[in-house]
Amino acid sequence: MPDDATPHATELHALTIAEAATLIERRALSPVELIRAFLERIAAIDPQVNAYLLVTADAALEEARAAEAEIMAGNYRGPMHGVPFALKDIYCTAGIRTTSHSRTRADYVPDFDATSVAKLRRAGAVLLGKLSTHEFAHGGPSFDLPWPPARNPWNREHFTGGSSSGSGAGIAAGLMMGALGSDTGGSIRNPAALCGIVGLKPSYGLVSRFGVYTNSFSYDHAGPMTWSVEDCAIMLQAIAGHDPRDPASAVKPLPDYRAALTRNIRGVRIGVLRHLYEDDSPIPPVAKAALEAALGVLRDLGALLEDVRIRPAQVYHDVKITGAETELYAVHESALRTRLADFGEDFLGRTLGALLIGGADYVQASRWRRVLIAEMAPLYAKYEVLVTASPGPAPRLDAWRTISFWQRPSLTTPFNVTGSPALAQCVGFTEDGLPLSMQIVGRPFDDATVLRVAHAYEAATPWRARRPMLDPDATPLPLPPVPGPAVPDISAARRDEIAALSRRAGLTMNERHFAQLCATAPYVDAMVGRLRRDPEFYEEPSSIVSFV
Repeated sequence: MPDDATPHATELHALTIAEAATLIERRALSPVELIRAFLERIAAIDPQVNAYLLVTADAALEEARAAEAEIMAGNYRGPMHGVPFALKDIYCTAGIRTTSHSRTRADYVPDFDATSVAKLRRAGAVLLGKLSTHEFAHGGPSFDLPWPPARNPWNREHFTGGSSSGSGAGIAAGLMMGALGSDTGGSIRNPAALCGIVGLKPSYGLVSRFGVYTNSFSYDHAGPMTWSVEDCAIMLQAIAGHDPRDPASAVKPLPDYRAALTRNIRGVRIGVLRHLYEDDSPIPPVAKAALEAALGVLRDLGALLEDVRIRPAQVYHDVKITGAETELYAVHESALRTRLADFGEDFLGRTLGALLIGGADYVQASRWRRVLIAEMAPLYAKYEVLVTASPGPAPRLDAWRTISFWQRPSLTTPFNVTGSPALAQCVGFTEDGLPLSMQIVGRPFDDATVLRVAHAYEAATPWRARRPMLDPDATPLPLPPVPGPAVPDISAARRDEIAALSRRAGLTMNERHFAQLCATAPYVDAMVGRLRRDPEFYEEPSSIVSFV
């Protein structure tokens, strides 16, 4: 192997999964040659973008040799066979360090694979390594952790989006062909948008979460991140399906996601959620212009578009943050009591806010969530997909402040609340070369239609021909300084209340941690206050148990 001419090694990193699979199947490309090309590129380029926390070079070459031997023996497993992928470092990998980008898990080596990892291995895919993330898929681009944050390959002084930061940066930089990320409030779609790639948050329950370190039980989604929509469909096919080890895993028949990519969307009804990006979480004029042009492409392809509305983004934000932060705190409660100082400041600046959320607040948020999910039914009946903006363009990395997490709603969070499939894809660039993106949202478990619409748009536009230019001889950039805590604006009495809550929780904070928590308090108080209403006694929370 190979039987035919192979693309030059320096070009292999620019192949899509679909293109590489075609070459591998017909024995025109050796998996070993492909993996060596990627390992060489990682060595040359990754110091500029910090996508990887760990490169498993020897194991990858061994897996590639095994894949090549199987293919030569006529045992081709399918389009992921011999294809390189990497994992956000919250996916458990047997015998391979899984750190969650936290010093509290720096030495954790699981003895099992996450279900989705095991499925990719059964498909013959080759693991290149583990990728940077935000701490436990939650803290922002922290500058006080054992490993640096990933950088945006389109401009290394800018943010990748998070928390699947290494996944977004690495795919854009050509350091792997596909990656698995996770999405609790936008953590697949945010880096996909800011790094100009494709990221799919599948329907809740479609892809197993087993073996993926928990952020929020109610809101976590695991899913693929790739360069193209077709590649996303290929990876989704490999990882989707019921898993009895995941209590939220759905028993649903799986369509052929790749076969759904017909490029024909004539007559498809699309609802445009314009208010989300014009009123609720406004995007810059350049991003709005790119989105309007993308909507024009969809019209030209024969889709039928009209503006629709859901509740303001702030409502979804309040519901999700109240519920998810409470669950996250419960996951880490023991470690926060014993090792609080070992966490990064950005993680603490988010997580400790859960101290200010009461049990009744959590239940009311869950009751609200059921209302919001039910309100989607008329839209699902009328429209095949909904379209709105993704975040972007990417801000500077040194502009991030922890308090921003609490201050404004997100364009991505509504679809974690609803559990709908949602895909982010590139729709253009700013004048200085930063990607712009849109979201396509579907009916639950109709991920195939989301992929179909996204693929039709992608095929009609030139954006996949443009890649970031990276210089292996460039000087790695220094880390920005750790920002100081936000300045609290609360009364002395409220500070005393928060101090008492902290003591009762068994937490030992330094002055910086406490100042950040106090600065968070007004936003948490306003958030849970907005959720307080007088529901009927029979209004159930979304977190109920059914034995059907």
